[in-house]
Amino acid sequence: MFKRVLLKLSGEFLANENGFGINPDTTAELARLIIGALDGTDVELAIVIGGGNLWRGARNGKGMDPATADYIGMLGTVMNAMALQDAMETAGQPTRVMTAIQMQAVAEPYIRRRAMRHMEKGRVVILGGGNGAPFFTTDTTATLRALEIGAEAVFYAKNMVDGVYDSDPRKNPDAQRLDQLTHLEVVERRLEVMDATALTLCMDKNLPLVVFDLFQQDNLRRLFKGERVGTLIQS
Repeated sequence: MFKRVLLKLSGEFLANENGFGINPDTTAELARLIIGALDGTDVELAIVIGGGNLWRGARNGKGMDPATADYIGMLGTVMNAMALQDAMETAGQPTRVMTAIQMQAVAEPYIRRRAMRHMEKGRVVILGGGNGAPFFTTDTTATLRALEIGAEAVFYAKNMVDGVYDSDPRKNPDAQRLDQLTHLEVVERRLEVMDATALTLCMDKNLPLVVFDLFQQDNLRRLFKGERVGTLIQS
């Protein structure tokens, strides 16, 4: 069983049916799912959430300075973190939002030891603002923060995808799910799990990844209890 984990969420999990914006009902449902999975466990949880429902630098920032476009995306992740915090605290779960970009009126600055202390006290720590620098994805942020806070694994949440496949299951009906892989196999087979920087960091530090369908019934709870779900990637 894992004692401390980092959950990587897509910003689209908070969005409306078109994948844009922040839908309060959808966000509340996501919060209840996470809280229900935590109930009765001793898992210490940190969350990194993306901002693709609000802004994607490559798509929305065409013609802009790339660094500026990325900073706008980082601000979007803070908005998502605050929305998820509100939903979780409304449902009774103490949380803290911490950001790599200082904005003390709305969130705490990210300090590694403080984040760890919050988790030890039973608070869910939601990490926004990326890692404070442009040109890095939230995949890389999730890996970096997991290593910093001593997380034993990254749970990489998907929607309607229950693991890693040998080819795109949306295009190939005969695609086979892979229950276990090494980081190197993911690189060599060019499987699109996460960006290369994040995957290389996981491989170098031997940080396990679990790719799973967040919305398949009880998957997250089963993971918190130490059951095998989705695809495990480890060295």
